[in-house]
Amino acid sequence: AGGLVQNNDGAILMIFRRGFWDLPKGKLDAGELISECAVREVKEETGLQTLTLGPFICKTTHAYFDTWLQKDVIKETHWFAMTASALKPELLIPQTEEDIEKIEWVPVLELPPYLHQTYPTIRSVFDAFNGGSPES
Repeated sequence: AGGLVQNNDGAILMIFRRGFWDLPKGKLDAGELISECAVREVKEETGLQTLTLGPFICKTTHAYFDTWLQKDVIKETHWFAMTASALKPELLIPQTEEDIEKIEWVPVLELPPYLHQTYPTIRSVFDAFNGGSPES
């Protein structure tokens, strides 16, 4: 599960890992609700601590080859809208053990180059979010 996070100015939180801009997400822990996983993963990958969970946006799937398992895997991700709800901006801390190199708040009008350098599934999350317009 993961999150499309906006701050009080409407900017979107983007992470950069393995050569692509992405949204924070991760794997479900045993006994955890999907929405809890989404919030936990955003916190772990970005350092944000004050998040407000919003509505479910969409579900995406993508296939990849897992080199450890030595088999093809289909990964399903549930995406939620979130708001960074702290009164003051929080320090962003990239989770380097997850190969996250940097984190940026991206104003909506500056999103196109970031979305050009991301995965098709991430673009589909933006498309599903408020009918394709993050600020509408």
